[in-house]
Amino acid sequence: MPTPNFAVSVLALAVAQAFSPSALAQSSSNDAKMTEVVVSASRTGGERAAVAGFSDTPLMQTPASVSVLSREQMQDLNIRSTTDAAKFDASISDSYNAVGYAEQFSIRGFKLNNANSYRKDGMAISGDTQIPLENKERLEVLKGLAGLQAGVAAPGGIVNYVTKRPTNAPLRSVTLEASERGTLFGAVDLGGRFEDKRFGYRVNAAAERLRSYIKGADGHRNFVSGAFDWQITPQALLQIDADYQKKSQVTAPGFQLISGTTLPNVAADNMLNNQPWSKPVETESSNIGLRFQYEFNQDWSATISANRHTLKRDDYTAFPLGCYREGLDSGFCANGDYDVYDYVSLGEKKKPQTMQAMVQGKFATGTLRHELTAGYSYFKNSEYWGDYIYEGVGTSNIYRPVVLQATGLSSGPVSERRNDQQRSFFAQDVIALNDTLKLHAGARHVQVKRHEAKAKYDIDQGFWLPNVALVFSPNAGLAVYGSYAQGLELGSIAPKGTSNEKQALPPGKSKQLEAGVKADVGGLNLAASIFQITKGLEFTDYTLGTGGTFVRSGEARHRGVEFSAQGKLTSDLLLGASATALNTHQEGTGQPGMDGKRVPNVAKFKSTVYAEYAVPQVAGLKLNANWQYSGNKAFDDQNKVMVPAYHLLNLGAAWATSIAGNKTVLRAQVNNVTNKFYWRDVTPDLGGYLFPGAERTFKLSAQIDF
Repeated sequence: MPTPNFAVSVLALAVAQAFSPSALAQSSSNDAKMTEVVVSASRTGGERAAVAGFSDTPLMQTPASVSVLSREQMQDLNIRSTTDAAKFDASISDSYNAVGYAEQFSIRGFKLNNANSYRKDGMAISGDTQIPLENKERLEVLKGLAGLQAGVAAPGGIVNYVTKRPTNAPLRSVTLEASERGTLFGAVDLGGRFEDKRFGYRVNAAAERLRSYIKGADGHRNFVSGAFDWQITPQALLQIDADYQKKSQVTAPGFQLISGTTLPNVAADNMLNNQPWSKPVETESSNIGLRFQYEFNQDWSATISANRHTLKRDDYTAFPLGCYREGLDSGFCANGDYDVYDYVSLGEKKKPQTMQAMVQGKFATGTLRHELTAGYSYFKNSEYWGDYIYEGVGTSNIYRPVVLQATGLSSGPVSERRNDQQRSFFAQDVIALNDTLKLHAGARHVQVKRHEAKAKYDIDQGFWLPNVALVFSPNAGLAVYGSYAQGLELGSIAPKGTSNEKQALPPGKSKQLEAGVKADVGGLNLAASIFQITKGLEFTDYTLGTGGTFVRSGEARHRGVEFSAQGKLTSDLLLGASATALNTHQEGTGQPGMDGKRVPNVAKFKSTVYAEYAVPQVAGLKLNANWQYSGNKAFDDQNKVMVPAYHLLNLGAAWATSIAGNKTVLRAQVNNVTNKFYWRDVTPDLGGYLFPGAERTFKLSAQIDF
């Protein structure tokens, strides 16, 4: 599938700018006083994050479980997507993460919501496509409730993508990469100051030819972004950023159980969406962001920020579902046959818009020292779609594909079907009770409005979301905390086939208790936490008529322990480790087959360990290894089928050298070294699907800094 000419042109222009004599001769001096332009991170990961509060805060003093992946780590580990990044955090799992479609995840066993669990610089964006990383400085993950920080969000947490900002010194970097099956990737990263040093720029562009490990799930992706700042005065900073991505890729549906009871025996590269008329899912996404910061003095500042995100999608799939002749609504036939449906939904649109105004200050009342944050935020999301086509076209087989005839139909006219609005007031005070003890107390009031055009369903409700934590820090290298929080999520949308299909359940609150400890031991950052999260359970109740009704009933309770370690064990050995143990429990549903059972698609134990060794005998050479383990998972609500545990081993190497006087890093990586078959994703969505993990794959890349 050819790459569009506009992407090639953008990349070529960026390369030309990067290596022009004037660009290479640009001075690195900077006489202007900059409040904050460059966001930096340590070699072993970010030491600060904004995702757990309202400003960049030292992770050691943050009373929450937070992980940060820096730009340098993303480069070193050849991370090109959030899916690549997720394997280094044991709390994150795939959740209906189909190749070629939207990347979707769960945290602490709770599936994230595509409408409000993904953030760019704290502003909500749609997670209904692959979120580009080329213009991201770091990736932050808050694990657990985010009611105070974000308002409406899934109880598992939020993922925040921090945008790259202009650099003070000239930056000229090119990355080229080739992967197994012919995936090709190229990117340019340019940054610096203009002649007038008050103005800075950061430009990123990328083009990618996609050749998935699944046969036929091919496509292409193009991306361009720009970020600019203006130091209006020493106290006033204006930041503007914009990005655009176009992605086209044939999606790879998952597999269902054979006869509804047995795991299928298939190859990892087996493609079910392989009809001659199968088309790629076409997605366009864009962002325009604005941030103005003013410092009144060294203690008080105000920030106004806004972001407009737009997503457009044409969705096509030859979708496999059920076996009609054997009476299976979900599940393939005993011989591997499955029913095929021609699914078409054209012109889908989502337009989330976010605005936030905030003031922050430090002051004292007697012996108490305060760090106060207060503000207002507004969120609006309009969703458009037409009546989709979902028509049966015949039967194929997972072992012997059958060519079928498409319906030739298209989806209906597009109109606004859903409109969400959220207005929030929030405040938090971090009170230093003494030199070792801090109280974090805050709350957000959210007014939620939702209008469903076709369903004639409206919500207008207000919710208080408190958050309180106590942090004991006897020294700079140790902190112990305990916290209580409440969260809020919009009700999920009833899936296809249910009696209330496409309708949303009302909002539901969740609660969390958490305690943790963080320590810096000889440069090794250690963190451990224990938590309990409870929320209303959403599922399809098949006792309420044909096809069932999507309801919220009973409770899902997730209790867990998390551990992480990151840092240098010796001057040559870098270590990163993450482990999560989860006990998930369903109760009060009124369904004897569900109560007391494990939540589907959640392993009791997951771990990942990463090590990097700088070979002393060879200058610039580093070897790395990553080992992942996931325990078994329940396939269904009633735990009738369990999906086996798996181990994975990934190996890599990087060599920093100089070519023609330019700093160059050559990298190689082999994933799934033992070529093990495993089920990476076991989603209960749409009747339950399984997605195999990638076979052994190879990557080679070169990063050249000029």
